[in-house]
Formats: sequence, structure tokens, C-alpha cells
Amino acid sequence: MTEQTSHYPIGTPGEAWGAVEKAQWLQAQRVKRSYQAEVLAKLTKLGESCELIKYGALPHKIEPSYAEHKKADAYPLFVIKSRVWQSDKPVVLITGGVHGYETSGVQGALRFAQTEIEKYQQDFNILIAPCVSPWGYETINRWNPDAVDPNRSFTADSPSPEAAQLMAYIESLAVDIYAHFDLHETTDTDNSEFRPARAARDGITQDNWNIPDGFYLVGDTEKPVPAFQKAIIEAVEKVTHIAPPDENGMIIGAPLEQKGVINYAKTKLGLCGGFSKAPFVTTTEVYPDSPQVDDENCVQAQVAAVTGGLDYLLAKESNAE
Repeated sequence: MTEQTSHYPIGTPGEAWGAVEKAQWLQAQRVKRSYQAEVLAKLTKLGESCELIKYGALPHKIEPSYAEHKKADAYPLFVIKSRVWQSDKPVVLITGGVHGYETSGVQGALRFAQTEIEKYQQDFNILIAPCVSPWGYETINRWNPDAVDPNRSFTADSPSPEAAQLMAYIESLAVDIYAHFDLHETTDTDNSEFRPARAARDGITQDNWNIPDGFYLVGDTEKPVPAFQKAIIEAVEKVTHIAPPDENGMIIGAPLEQKGVINYAKTKLGLCGGFSKAPFVTTTEVYPDSPQVDDENCVQAQVAAVTGGLDYLLAKESNAE
């Protein structure tokens, strides 16, 4: 951990935000990029190897002068589904953009659909939710418009419609998820903006953590599957560098379990990786602010994480036969 976070410009130190402070925070947000251009347009160009399913929609709560965003379904939500669906094959779930500001998670999920889904759909039924939080994507935010973190909201009676609608859709399929890849980033703004904002919102004092320079994974404390995580790290290492632990042997305040891997209690914390109940689950964390990477490298790292994990599962099944 490093120095304590400084005072955030909204709210009173030590007092949790109420409706007034949340409204002030929302009013300060601005659209900075286009969900339509950067996500939806790419979905329409996917080939015949997959199909698009609209599983929900979200309203637009910012800059009402954007006439096209006044409708309740300003943000249609889509899942990409492999067209070759076989009831006897395991189901793989890939989620991106649970935190909308984490760009390579969204673009990595889309790139996998563009370049890899056809290769793997003979062995897996694949579902991809490429951008769970489109408002967060457009405004480059961790939270949704209600100052709720979707990735702490994959719970019963979720306060996040982003989380609730995805969970409801997956439940409606009545399938068991075999593997779940949740694609994320850790950025410098975690310390400069989002952790200070959370401390202000909740009326607490919070320390910053050392931002790790490189890629790492977050496994599940209840089912860490270390061999699965190791295979992913080895695949990603061919594309980009792996984050070392800090001087205390930790990454973002959690003890290192193996090279590039820490564990969280995903279900208890309401994380996206916990709701699917998959026996094989991982959360990727790309570091886009490293001087050693660029945007393309970050996207490639996300794709390598998924393909590395799927290749491990294929080899595991082959060895069991």
C-alpha cells in the first residue's frame, strides 16, 4: 500500500454520499467515446460462425441533448453465441466491459469473436458478453450512472441493472457454465480517480495500492484451479510481460499464489466471475498504462488469455479420455 487517498472534490470527508452527491457526480460525467461505433458496429460485422442475441437494454442518463440517447433502450445489450451449439459440449462464458473503462476487456472479447470463435466452437459452446456496461464504456467509468460498481453487484437483488440483466439471461439458458473468462484491466486511474471516488462515496479513508506493471490473473479462492491459471499465464507471457509482486509479495494488496496469480473470494464479493459457478474461472488484468505495451498488445493479451485457457481445457479432456 502507498499513501492514503486525497480528498475527493465531491462530498464531505467521513460522510457517505447521499442522493445530492451522487447527482453531482453524475452531472460531472461526459461521453468520451461511442458504444455504437466501437462496439455495436463491430458486432454487425461478425461472420456466420456466430449469432447475436439481444438480452437486454439500458437507458442513457447523461447529456440529454444527445437525442438518440433519450430512449429507454439507448444501450442495447448483446451476447455473441457460437452458431454451432451442441448440447453435449461444455459451455464457455466470456465477459468484457463489466467495468466499462477497461477498454481491452471489451475489445479483447470482440477480437476473440472475430478471430477465434470458429476454431473453438467445435469443442465448446461459447457465449460472449463483450460490453456489459456500455454507459461506463462511453464515459470511461468504473461505476454505472447510479455510482454503483457492477463488479460488486453480481448478487441476488442486484443494485446494478448491468449485472442483473446478464445474470437473468444466463439463468434463462438453463445451462452449466464450464469455464468463465472475465476480461479486465488495472489502470493508473484506479489510484488517481476510482479508489478516491469510492472512499468519498462510502465515507471512508482508503489507502492506494501499488499498480502492478504487467498482466496478472485473479483466481477464485474457493476453486483456484492453479494449473488452469498457470496455463493462461504461460500463454499470455508469449504476448506481453507478467506483473511481478511488490516488495511484500503481493499484487493489489493480495498475496501472490503463483507467478502472476492472486485469488479473491469472487462469489462473496459479488464479482462477475463468481455468479456463473463455473469450475474453471479467471479474471484477467491487463495494465494498459505500462510503457512496454500499446492498445493492440493489450487486446492480444486478452485473446491469448482465453485461447490459452481453452487450449488447457482441451488438453485436459484429451488426457482424460
